[in-house]
This record gives sequence, structure tokens and C-alpha cells, in this order.
Amino acid sequence: METAQAPQEGAAALDGILQALKAAWQREPYPTLATRLGWLERLERLITTHADDLAQAVSLDFGHRSPVETELAEFFPSLQASRHARRHLARWMRPQRRGVSLWFQPARAEVRPQPVGVVGIIVPWNYPVFLALGPLVAALAAGNRVMIKMSEYTPHTGALLARLVAAHFGDDVIRVVNGDVTVAEAFSRLPFDHLLFTGSTAVGRHVMQAASANLTPVTLELGGKSPVIVTPGFDAGRAARRIVAGKMLNAGQTCVAPDYVLVHESDRTALMTALVEAARQYYPTLAENPDYSAIIHPRQYQRLQDWLEEARSGGATIVPVNPANEDLTPVRKLPLTLVWGAPAQCRLMREEIFGPLLPVVGYRDVDEALAYVAERPRPLALYLFDDDRRRVRQVLERTIAGGVTVNDTVLHVAQDDLPFGGVGPSGMGHYHAHEGFLTLSKLKPVLYQSRFNGMALTAPPYGRRIRWLLRWMLGRRP
Repeated sequence: METAQAPQEGAAALDGILQALKAAWQREPYPTLATRLGWLERLERLITTHADDLAQAVSLDFGHRSPVETELAEFFPSLQASRHARRHLARWMRPQRRGVSLWFQPARAEVRPQPVGVVGIIVPWNYPVFLALGPLVAALAAGNRVMIKMSEYTPHTGALLARLVAAHFGDDVIRVVNGDVTVAEAFSRLPFDHLLFTGSTAVGRHVMQAASANLTPVTLELGGKSPVIVTPGFDAGRAARRIVAGKMLNAGQTCVAPDYVLVHESDRTALMTALVEAARQYYPTLAENPDYSAIIHPRQYQRLQDWLEEARSGGATIVPVNPANEDLTPVRKLPLTLVWGAPAQCRLMREEIFGPLLPVVGYRDVDEALAYVAERPRPLALYLFDDDRRRVRQVLERTIAGGVTVNDTVLHVAQDDLPFGGVGPSGMGHYHAHEGFLTLSKLKPVLYQSRFNGMALTAPPYGRRIRWLLRWMLGRRP
């Protein structure tokens, strides 16, 4: 596989690409079901035919990324999303009949989903394949053309995906562009018909501001501090295994990774012991372990080290889980590191971690844990470990989060028929499933007037007839 990095697009070139895609959409503003199914089938062939090359490119960008993780967390959900869309697309595209008030009958009404035009997708570095192709599935299913901006942190993946998309789709359906932050800024200012951004909350604010100049609708998939609540008495080993699996996937570089754990004070020692044991079992070595991924960039690696040192200086207890006691610096890997007693104002407790550092926070009762979550910005995900159905229902009713998994972590994102999206600081709007199709469609309301109708009764000049009719319409019967 070629490993040449992607060429950078200039702002003028970006505008030219967008105008070409808009012209293609105007030539075919409502692609048929067969056309859309064909697009999705091509996308699936792209993934399956070039899976090894894509996994290698991702690993090159990370320094090392487990190929199994890439297949499991990027290729599999992308393929499943496309297959799900193909199974349901005929029904999604069908006009929906809507009711008509008695006063307007015998007219009839419907809602027709219509492609919006050209959709822009800004892709982050942590899952560069899935977070490009997942939104792409929704955009193609809805009948749109698409322009994708890849992250500057994943130049090998970006270059390869650009070549593969061009080979499988030509240049009038999808275009992939690459470049640094200046290209990303120019991209976000383009007059798309919809813009979907996945990334940090801070950058999301800038993207939304840039899009507002064109009144471009936005879907923001951000992040935040996704909490885990382990209720009193829950089996520590069972909870620990699922928390560690979700946290150490991609070395914690996942927007829905467990960010911190709330555990009852009486269960804290047992849970922390179980977390250490689970990490040892899953990853007995780290440095040369092909199953464990590196931190993508020296800047991100140093950021995590700095945050950990800040917490340690503030009095936190630090528990690294490095079973073989290896020097991990040369391979840019970090072990799962439990943090107990971190000061509330340190960055580890205020900002999304995006790495394998896991603060543990004690509580005295479940109400205190729920208050702790409620006092903080609304998270992208919430994880609850509890077998009490009544309490599970109460927690679901009293918390607001983008999505929830009960008695596991991360897995709600992989469900084909569930929408995915944040709330407030963790995002706005949804994609995945039918909701993704709806997000990237204009739901056009249409009223079909009957030849014979009563509208003549409301036409001017207004006289006794309309006043008599209005008394009935407003409920003031004579």
C-alpha cells in the first residue's frame, strides 16, 4: 500500500469542488431508490475490498492501532449501517400520509422526504473511517451529494480514502479533501446545505459560528465527560470488565468512552481492585501488544501526561496498570491509569479526557451520584450498572445524556436502529438509523386541494356568511 500523505486543498479549490457537487445534485435533485441503493452497495464494496489497506493506513497514523479494533469499531459498524439503510430505504423514502382537519376536507396531505443538496462532513482523527462513512451512509441514503474533510492527524487514511472514493464513485457524488486547520476553517465556512461535525465541544462552537454566516444547518457530534454509575452492591468484577473494555478500546480515544466512574464509598476498594485485575487480564503486556493502541500524536500524549501530573500534584492517588512494568514512552502508549481523589478543578475532572486515564469518584447514596452528574454539562453517553429495574427507570428519568447503555459501555452506538447524538454541550441533532435519513432530508409538507372544496366560503368580501362560519370554527356556536 502507498503511504504518501494527502495533498492539501486550498480554499479556492474547496469552493470549486462544492460548486461541482451542487451542479451534479441539480442535474439529479431526487435520485431514485435504485441509484441510492447502488451508492450504498459501492460503499460496502469499498470497505470490504480495501479493508487491509485501510487498517494499515489507520495504524500508520496512530503509530500503532490494533487492526482488530479497526475492523470491530470502524468497518463493522459502517457496513452494518449501510446494510440497515438498504433494507429500510424504500420505506424511508415513501411519502407519509398526514391528516387533514375537518374544515379543509376533502383535501389530502403528505410529507415527502427530499434530499437537501450537498452535505459537508468534518471527520475527527480518533475513528477516521467510521466517522467519515457513518454520516456518509445517512447522506447517501437521503439522496445527497457529499464533501468530506478528513483530519490532519490522519493523513495516510485521508489520502487513501480520497483515492478509493474517487475510484469507486468518480467525482460527482462524493469528494474527500485533506489539509490542516486552515483548510478545516475554510471548509466550515462553505455554504453547504447541511454540515455535520464530529469533534470537541470547543471546536464545535467555532464550526457552528462559521456555518451561521450561511445559515447552514448543523449537526454537532461532540463529546464531554461520559459518566459511569455503579450502584451499591453491584458485582464489582462484572462492572469492571465492561468498564475496562469500553475505556481501553482505542486507548480511551473514543468520544463515548467512560470518562469517570461514580461508585458507592463502601464498594470503592473492591471496584478499583477489579478494574486493575480486568486490565491485567485483557492486556498483560502493552508495549509490543498488537491489541493495544497508541496515543495518536505526541501533542495528545503530552497533554495526558500533563493532566495526570496536575492531578498528582493536587493530592490525587495515581494507580497505573502496567502489568509488565514496561517503558511505554518510545511507543507512545499509556496504560489504564486509575485516579482517586483528583481535585475538582483540575483539567482531568473538568475536560473530556480522551485517553486511558480513569478518575474514580465516591458517593454516599444514589441521589448524590445523580446530583453530581446533573451539576455538570450534559454528557454524550451515560453508563449505569444496576439490576434493579425500578431504580434503572428512575435514573433514566432523572438524567439527560445523548445515549445510555445499561450494564455495559459504548454498545448503544453500534445499534443500527438507534439514533446517535448529543445534547447541549455534547452536541445537537442525530444521525444513524432512520433519524440520520431524516436529519439529512427536507421533510416537505404537501397539501393537495380537491376540485370541490369549501374555501369559497372564506373568500372576501367578508359578510354575514363568514362571521357565522367563524363562530363555529372558533367554538362560539350560535
